[in-house]
This record gives sequence, structure tokens and C-alpha cells, in this order.
Amino acid sequence: MNIILLGPPGAGKGTQASHLVDTLGMAQLSTGDMLRAARKAGTPLGDRVASVMDSGGLVSDDIVDDLIGEKLDSMPQDQGAIFDGYPRTAAQAHSLDRILSERGRTLDYVIELEVDEDALVDRITGRYTCASCGEGYHDRYKLPKAAGVCDNCGATEFKRRPDDNEETVRTRMGEYRAKTAPILPIYEARGLVRRIDGMGAIEDVTRAIEAIIG
Repeated sequence: MNIILLGPPGAGKGTQASHLVDTLGMAQLSTGDMLRAARKAGTPLGDRVASVMDSGGLVSDDIVDDLIGEKLDSMPQDQGAIFDGYPRTAAQAHSLDRILSERGRTLDYVIELEVDEDALVDRITGRYTCASCGEGYHDRYKLPKAAGVCDNCGATEFKRRPDDNEETVRTRMGEYRAKTAPILPIYEARGLVRRIDGMGAIEDVTRAIEAIIG
């Protein structure tokens, strides 16, 4: 089973992908993580990535395609893949077809976590974490049981991500829509797209994804 998981930042893709990795043994292919790992690895491909990143340039589609192919080659044939952050353009979508075909794989589903923009802004701008253990909280939906004290470790220092503000969140939403607009029609024409309410409880979203992929 090979799927593309779509959704704007904060929609819960990471949480759902981690669940699929843990329960079904699938591999999450996140381009951002793969680029960082390649750079650290010091392989010829990693050196190409480092050179581009150090120069401030954008990593080309060819390099990303090679990373995806290299990762798939390292996986057992019967291990499913979750593509996260790729493809983002029509050209990459067609490249993914080729990459999968060359390895005897097919794309089964494109699952989009749909969100309400205003609700997502509320969800993201209110979140914060314990500075010590990383336990997550929210200004309205999950406050510590004792004000100012982490339920998990008892620490009293908390932090927020600097980009968890309304302007940045809405900008990221716009970027997501612009990036997914070119690829969704390609997969819709093939009948591969499935949409899920990403604003539901984590467990409900998980069950909906599992119902799709069986």
C-alpha cells in the first residue's frame, strides 16, 4: 500500500503518519527529513544536497526524485510508503509515477485531511509545550491540571513556536492550497483522492484513514 498524505501544516499529518508507521509498519517518506538525513550521511547524493543547501538554492526535482528512489530501493518490496511533502507539483506527480513503476509499485490512495481555516488558526496559535519534556498543551483545549505546572514532569517553564501566529498560519494555508492545486486534479481524474475531516478527534481521523486503506 502506497499513499500520499496531504494536508496543511497543523492538520495532523505527522500524527497520522506516525500511527501508520507504528501499526502497519509503513515507511514515512518526508522530503524534509530525507534531505536532512542525506546531508548528514555524506553519500554522493548527500553531498549534492549539502552543496545546494549551503549555497541557499532550492533543491532540484531531480535530486528529490533520486532521494525518493534511493529510499524505496532500501525498503522491502512489501513495505508500504507514505509520501509526505511530495509530490508538490504536477512535474513531481508524473515523476512519482515513473519512480513507482520502475520499482513495481503503484499509488493506491491520495488522502487529504480537510480543515477549516479559522478553526485551524485557533488550534495552532493556542498550542504550547513544556520546555523540559515537550508535553503539549493548548490555551483553551488542554491546560495543565495545576496552572503553570506540567502534568507530565512538574516543570514550570513552557514555550511556543515563534511561527505559531495567525499571520504565519494563514500564509502557510495559502501556500498549501497553491501547491496542492496542480496535483489534486491529476489524482482525482484517476479516482485516487479520498477526503477526511481533519478537524475531528485524532482517533476518528485514524479510523477514517484505516477504513480507506483497509
